[in-house]
Amino acid sequence: MAKTEESETKKKPRLKKIFYERELTRQQIELAKLHEWVREKGLKIVVIFEGRDTAGKGGMIKRINEKLNPRICRVAALHTPTERERTQWYFQRKAAHLPASVKMVLFDRS
Repeated sequence: MAKTEESETKKKPRLKKIFYERELTRQQIELAKLHEWVREKGLKIVVIFEGRDTAGKGGMIKRINEKLNPRICRVAALHTPTERERTQWYFQRKAAHLPASVKMVLFDRS
């Protein structure tokens, strides 16, 4: 039993900072390419981040959004629903935040 408890308390190995920075830069370049493709083709993209509280959704959205043009990519973090919104269909709150032409929207939770 002591062996099981010991293995459960071991921490997962962390990425080395230099590797993390290189990979982040590489992924941001790919996102910039996607961003340019969306602009050229006149497309609309919705990305939904879902997860438990403190799972890192906000940090990931920040990293994604920091190198992209804010005119094309924006974040929609919806507030707690009002009394009126609670009586509406679930998707009605989101409809106003869906992308117009040539836009990317990152939803912090669906």
